[in-house]
Amino acid sequence: MRILIAAAGSRGDVAPYTGLGAGLREAGHDVALATTDAFAPLVREAGLEFRSLPTRPQGHGSVQGRRELMRAAAEFVTELGQGFADAVDEHTDLLVLSTTTAPLGTHVAEAMGIPALSAYLQPTAPTGDFPPTVMGTRSFGRLGNRVAGRFALRMADRVYTDAVTALRRRLDMAPLTPTETRRRRERAGRPVLHGFSTALVPRPSDWREGLDVVGNWWPYLAPDRRLPADVEEFLAAGARPVFVGFGSMAAGHGERLSELAVEALRSAGLRGIVQAGSAGLAVDADDVLTIGDLPHTLLFLRVAAVVHHAGAGTTAAALRAGAPSVPVPVTADQPFWAARLTSIGAGTDPIPFASLTARRLADALGRVVRQQAYARAASVAARQMATEDGVGAVLKALG
Repeated sequence: MRILIAAAGSRGDVAPYTGLGAGLREAGHDVALATTDAFAPLVREAGLEFRSLPTRPQGHGSVQGRRELMRAAAEFVTELGQGFADAVDEHTDLLVLSTTTAPLGTHVAEAMGIPALSAYLQPTAPTGDFPPTVMGTRSFGRLGNRVAGRFALRMADRVYTDAVTALRRRLDMAPLTPTETRRRRERAGRPVLHGFSTALVPRPSDWREGLDVVGNWWPYLAPDRRLPADVEEFLAAGARPVFVGFGSMAAGHGERLSELAVEALRSAGLRGIVQAGSAGLAVDADDVLTIGDLPHTLLFLRVAAVVHHAGAGTTAAALRAGAPSVPVPVTADQPFWAARLTSIGAGTDPIPFASLTARRLADALGRVVRQQAYARAASVAARQMATEDGVGAVLKALG
């Protein structure tokens, strides 16, 4: 089968699909991944065909309020929609769509008569079990959570309205709003596979049939990939360090975060590895090593704890390694994932990015490293995650 996966957004929105694509390829399928040009190396390293989506994330790296985030998202998807159809050719047998691309790819699939499978990294369907991932962490009660979930879907529909209108016009299709499209799919009971672990988010008790939580799709890792020599030397030179990184978040905050991290680590009596990321963290010290892009799969097994922005991918990677977390959520769905870590005991109480200080971080590090309950909870989650087969679930869905 010739499969096209479409994913867009930050690195965390794309990298899991490289692992999914590689798994599908190993099962005998011909797989391409359509995403933005920045992630072409990730796609090709996984042995997948790269197809370009003509946009780049806007505003992902900065610290924004909800209104600014919504406006940036609308600009992002409108640009994305302009060229989405170009990535799909007549030889495609199946479209696999992410949370970000499904509201656009659904229309392309309809126009070209191609089946589509939704493969999401976040829970988006309303549930009474928890509030929507983009609306903070305070529960409104079961009924209130469901109402809030439906409101969040309508807000997402608004983000995609202009993009869908332009795309359907380009495809010579009758007008249809994102809300009408979504309701049609719900009435048809279309399946949605969710690529996160039940160890972190159990399948909601009130979801309809066809909405399944199947386990993570892990970013592709070459079998011969190893940590660099300088990292191995640093790891061997003392006690397990703490990892500190904010991924594609907090652009422009590098100097402040670097100073803060060093002060907190030394106050807690710990060594550290800081990842530059979009923030540009940089520390020159004997007890703190600065690194660039390295696979979390290899590094997190070797650290005492992980300080991170609580993106879905980093959250899952820390759990998979059995490493306890200090979550510092910045925006979007990060407070949700941070709260889930806390709820299962594998992370300290979240420290919102805007409230982060060296003292608060040092206090959290002292607890997470020295109170073994956090590591035990992370190890329990890791064992459960090891029993899940996210790629296998997608293969099963293909029939």
